[in-house]
Amino acid sequence: MIIMKFGGTSVEDARAMKNVMEIVSGEQQRKPVVVLSAIAGATNALLLSAQKALDGDLDKAHIELNALLERHVLLLENLIDDRSDIQQLILTIRKRFDELKTLCQGIAILGELTNRSLDAVASVGEQLSTMIFARALAEQGLSVELIDARTFMMTDEQYASATPIFDRIAAEAAVRILPFLQAGKIVVTQGFVGSTIKGVTTTLGRGGSDYSAAILGAALNAEEIQIWTDVDGVLTADPRIAPAAKKLRVISFREASELAYFGAKVLHPSTILPAVEKNIPVIVLNSKRPLSSGTRIVADPPKSKVAVKSIASKKGITVINIQSSRMLMAYGFLSSIFSVFQRHQTSVDLVSTSEVAVSLTIDNSSRLEQIVSELRAFAEVNVYERKAIICVVGEQMRSTAGVADRVFHALNDIPVTMISQGASEINMSLVIDEDAMVQSVQQLHKEFFEPVPELDLFEQVDA
Repeated sequence: MIIMKFGGTSVEDARAMKNVMEIVSGEQQRKPVVVLSAIAGATNALLLSAQKALDGDLDKAHIELNALLERHVLLLENLIDDRSDIQQLILTIRKRFDELKTLCQGIAILGELTNRSLDAVASVGEQLSTMIFARALAEQGLSVELIDARTFMMTDEQYASATPIFDRIAAEAAVRILPFLQAGKIVVTQGFVGSTIKGVTTTLGRGGSDYSAAILGAALNAEEIQIWTDVDGVLTADPRIAPAAKKLRVISFREASELAYFGAKVLHPSTILPAVEKNIPVIVLNSKRPLSSGTRIVADPPKSKVAVKSIASKKGITVINIQSSRMLMAYGFLSSIFSVFQRHQTSVDLVSTSEVAVSLTIDNSSRLEQIVSELRAFAEVNVYERKAIICVVGEQMRSTAGVADRVFHALNDIPVTMISQGASEINMSLVIDEDAMVQSVQQLHKEFFEPVPELDLFEQVDA
């Protein structure tokens, strides 16, 4: 049994969905569970309609919803031939959008938009895409079962970013999914969407469809987890920044985790954690070019002499420098600092410390003012915005001399604000000015990957 997850761009229109149908049809002997995202742009449109309702502009909220409704109607009319099926689906979809409009009216009247309401709105995109896709597969003569993810993807009540309850998911998935797979059916379900024990709709946060696929793969002990997206796999850098970027044939779970967390767009940072625990290979593939081999992410890839595998980059970083003589020879000071970030639910990316100072980075500055205010109660605080993180990743960095020297040689004309190395043996992270990010990635890529160091590990990206 395999998990096949398809992102929004893979199901963005009728042509894309037909392509996905061919891919799924070709794998039906492996008992696929298909996990779909909403069609490209749908979740953003749904959230925007809720925000417009909160602003009191119901007309604009309805305009957004009507445009999204028409996209789904156009999709199914170009995908499905049977007129009775089309009419039935249109009626069902219109009912869902009527419910959304009613919900938006309630938001406008109350002047309040809770995360619970946001989840009720945002989850509709996946429900619609899977409904249309399952019907289209069935029309092609395939045996299909559409299963609502809310019947097995059990979570806590932390709406908009819910935490999965893994043991409950495993129990429910075994009961609700395995019998259909054993009967030879293709199972179609939603990514991103879950439910509390009480049956209230939740979501796993943005990018949560990848996470859903990995959770489901671990729960069902899948043979492999396929993540179908719109790129050929994990690359040596963002090809929009480094046009000479090459595809990696295979990387380790640890390398993929570092790359995902520090800006690589191929995977959501949480995606592979459940797969790691069950040692299930994750394969990143391109739905636009299904014959491409993709990138395999495994626990123990073949040994390679290449020190650096890839370079990730992330903009929108804020550096916070915290300094106090009270740190010297004091215990509990770091705990005081991080408790502030915990109270404001803000994650810290990088940390660098000395005897009297701590420098750290965050990529979410929505609570920055409150955080700084609390920190200044016991320390001197300086804030530097518009920074970027450059992350150099490779399993062999820990056993290869001279990597740091090559990094700084490549960046000899670029000021570095902060360095973090040691917490992860396979990652060296640098903080630089945001305006220098593109130049930095290009210079590092030229240093480590131009020319390509080892052809059996790297593969040309198709034009």
